[in-house]
Amino acid sequence: MTSSMFDDAALGIGTSPPLVARMLNKLTSPKSGPALMLKAHRRLYMRTDGRIGPGMIGAWTLLLHTTGRRTGQPRISALVFARDGARFILAASNDGKDWAPAWFHNLRSNPAVELQVGRHHLSGQAIIIERSEPNYTRLWELMNATNHGRYNWYQSKTSRPIPLVVITP
Repeated sequence: MTSSMFDDAALGIGTSPPLVARMLNKLTSPKSGPALMLKAHRRLYMRTDGRIGPGMIGAWTLLLHTTGRRTGQPRISALVFARDGARFILAASNDGKDWAPAWFHNLRSNPAVELQVGRHHLSGQAIIIERSEPNYTRLWELMNATNHGRYNWYQSKTSRPIPLVVITP
């Protein structure tokens, strides 16, 4: 696969999500959207095979496919992402709760994941980046800027250092 496959234009994403989504994002800042809205977003993204969903909540999102660490069953999470070249960056923020999200534990157990970005499906390998690692600050700032400062707010709500995940297709 060529690196041009992984650029934003090839994946069908631009520099900012559609206007309605950006307006919605302003209304819910700095909080995450209501749980029912996020669940509906994930379902719509899945049912339309990515035709609707990638920019729906005011930031670009992907579907992360993991394998349940206990059940072995497929799990799907809709997550905001940032790009670092061909790599995808995720934050295991869990809205600032004191525990990591289930998808994070799943990929820690099995780092082979699938991504859906819009209508594009990619296989990838996940690597966890902890706060003590040298690249963390740069990636955190990139992730925080992508989601309009929300990650700094999430971090302020918890004493748990929020890890980042880098997925390389």
